[in-house]
Amino acid sequence: MSVRRPVAWAVAVVLFVEAVGVAALNWFLAVVVDRQDMSLAGLDPDMMSLSSKIGGVVFGLYFGLCALVALLVAVRDRAPAGLGRVLLISAAVVHGLLGAFSWGLVGPGAFVVMIAVLGLIVLLLMTYDAREAPVAAAQRPEDGQGGDGSPVSPPPAPTTP
Repeated sequence: MSVRRPVAWAVAVVLFVEAVGVAALNWFLAVVVDRQDMSLAGLDPDMMSLSSKIGGVVFGLYFGLCALVALLVAVRDRAPAGLGRVLLISAAVVHGLLGAFSWGLVGPGAFVVMIAVLGLIVLLLMTYDAREAPVAAAQRPEDGQGGDGSPVSPPPAPTTP
């Protein structure tokens, strides 16, 4: 049994939860800044609130898009390609950086969570990255016949100039 699909499903669920959590946390912080009506080093509190909301929406959509890629990988049982692969790699990098920062700012618990998500994303990328044996190699068994029973000619001898 392969672990590829369950890992893809787990990554999709975790990233969807994280997308909602990041967006909700930033929105909550924006509301807190709005209600306190305090300035930080002369910055406009309304601008800080608005930028927190925008950041929450942007990162929520980013993690949601990454989760959608993982969901498509789970449903199709095919490796992510192109932009989807780039999104998952960037999500792994983001989780590595968040893990490094969270150790000092939040504590080891947040670090463990970020590294666990990083590990899931890397596991998703690596399990779908295993290449199958080339077709030509599969058609050259020891008895000199291909997989369909037809004779296979030996490889040409190397020539020296």
